[in-house]
Amino acid sequence: MVNTATTNKTQTALEICHLYYEDGLSQNEIAKKLKISRPTISRFLTYAKENGLVQIKIMDPKQDLSLLQMQLKKKYQLREVLVAENFIDDTQIINEKIGKLTAEYLNHIVHDNDIIGISWGRTLNAVAANLIPNEHHNVKVVQLKGGMSESDLSDYANDINRKFAQAFHTNTINLPLPTFLDNAITKDIVIKDKFIHQIYETGMQSNIAIYTTGTVQDHEELFGLGYLNHPEIDSLHQRAVGDIVSRFIDEEGHIVNPELDDRTIGIDLENLRQKDYSILVAGAKKKLISIHGALTGRYANVLITDKQTAVDLLDKY
Repeated sequence: MVNTATTNKTQTALEICHLYYEDGLSQNEIAKKLKISRPTISRFLTYAKENGLVQIKIMDPKQDLSLLQMQLKKKYQLREVLVAENFIDDTQIINEKIGKLTAEYLNHIVHDNDIIGISWGRTLNAVAANLIPNEHHNVKVVQLKGGMSESDLSDYANDINRKFAQAFHTNTINLPLPTFLDNAITKDIVIKDKFIHQIYETGMQSNIAIYTTGTVQDHEELFGLGYLNHPEIDSLHQRAVGDIVSRFIDEEGHIVNPELDDRTIGIDLENLRQKDYSILVAGAKKKLISIHGALTGRYANVLITDKQTAVDLLDKY
């Protein structure tokens, strides 16, 4: 049996919705027209939304992922941009989402005989955890920078290496050196070693590089290992916005300490510019300025990030 009261209420609500949303009348104008109080008009509009009689879709262009991607590609002259949906500034959640997106992207771009260069850290660990096993042949995976072997804190390098090796049916080529050496002379001697030089060359030849940015605060544990002296640490806190593969940059992407850079173990930033796919995987509010610095320096040609970071990159810089 039809409920007449409900039917009449629905018809009145629909009439009010047409007047309000389509004809553009105000609630006061509708109230006068229908001889109903304005609060009653408001209740009918709420009733209409709650019962699916009207659906409101906010067309904010900055929230449309495809438009965000297009705008970022144009702004930073990138080959590709992928943006993960996100509603909260939680680094762990963001890493999981962009890690999964990166793993899916790799599944599309990796081919036989490719060389994949990787860094380490929480973001890369999220990528590794979401890798999709494939049937490609003769793929090589190589570390692009030295690690933190003396630290009690994990850099996730071993787990990342293992997961990449499993996914691409290969053995990851480990770079068995610390992040920094005492001086540039020592570094030059070490990397001339036949074994180390071969690893370096493989990293240089990689056509795909995957890395993230870190903030200066992210590296406090690294600063405590004795590689850097207090003036160097103070200088990084004052001048650097973060790092790419352990090379510290300012907001414009310039190296902030050339002397420290000369004794850093790993791929140089100029080489990142030469990759077919130089993939920056980074998100969350705390990394915003370091992401901007990396993109301004033109080290990456692919960006994989979260939606709020994408919006902020367009709004704030």
